[in-house]
Amino acid sequence: MKTSDFYYDLPQELIAQTPAEPRDSSRLMVLHRKTGKIQHAVFRELTDFLKPGDCLVLNDTRVIPARIYGIKRETGAAVEFLLLRQQENDVWECLCKPGKRAKIGTEFIFGNGKLCGSVIGINEEQGSRFVRFSCEGSIYAVLDEIGSMPLPPYITEKLNDKERYQTVYSRELGSAAAPTAGLHFTPQMLEKAKAMGVGIAELTLHVGLGTFRPVKVDDVTKHKMHTEHYIMPARAAEIINETKKRGGRVIAVGTTSCRTIESVAAKNGCICADEDDTSIFIYPGFEFKCMDALITNFHLPESTLIMLVSAFAGYDNVMNAYKTAVNEKYRFFSFGDAMFIED
Repeated sequence: MKTSDFYYDLPQELIAQTPAEPRDSSRLMVLHRKTGKIQHAVFRELTDFLKPGDCLVLNDTRVIPARIYGIKRETGAAVEFLLLRQQENDVWECLCKPGKRAKIGTEFIFGNGKLCGSVIGINEEQGSRFVRFSCEGSIYAVLDEIGSMPLPPYITEKLNDKERYQTVYSRELGSAAAPTAGLHFTPQMLEKAKAMGVGIAELTLHVGLGTFRPVKVDDVTKHKMHTEHYIMPARAAEIINETKKRGGRVIAVGTTSCRTIESVAAKNGCICADEDDTSIFIYPGFEFKCMDALITNFHLPESTLIMLVSAFAGYDNVMNAYKTAVNEKYRFFSFGDAMFIED
């Protein structure tokens, strides 16, 4: 299985630069994985495809305004920092640009002194830095004041409202990127789903930027996945297990929710309360143990995410669906349209 097998041609103008307004006005492609049949809808019509007894699995992680700009204390040279993951109380793994200016021992000042940082280590494999930060009070409060949202590089337009890169149910701070399949939901949609007997299970997976990093090896099986931290609360596990027992469908909202429930199932042999790191890599041939349906956006060519979707819906079905989406001028990637994959 080659990485190039997952390539498709995408016109630049189909990469969504701004979120849809309102959230639930995005288009929705419904892909039936048993037959390959495709239907076209609007996201607010998702509830027409849900059934009483189903369960939506939501990732309640919240994106940190993790892009900050610092100057070297010694020279005043500017460096961009992207906070990826908190290692301990005041140490974070960061991407620095240009990295050559962020050597071990180098000190940086951010926001006119509101935040200071010192490089204490380098992850040679990832090219990232470990930085010890110091500030008055909470670093999250400082980041909220001086940081900007870590939008992917293919989004070049400015985001005026930071909340549009958060889901309406985001709560747990810790992500370097949004679980974008959830951006389409409104509180009203979730209430409508609950009223029709659809369960809501909330878990947390803090999304790292490794999700968007390109696969650099030709042989898919040789790719090494990044590590992300997840929390499966007891209540979420209970709701998922009740859904399975009743014969309902466990519907993952996004690849992050999928990776969490499948990581827990693979590790424990069942869905139960759990907290751990995962580097699960899902590609065709993977045996799903929990997920019955998936809501997801349209992903980058040759990415681990299109591989995950192909593992679930079938390679031929997915590549045909993407070709159809291009022909029908769907909007792609983080702020783009959605796909619902069911039997």
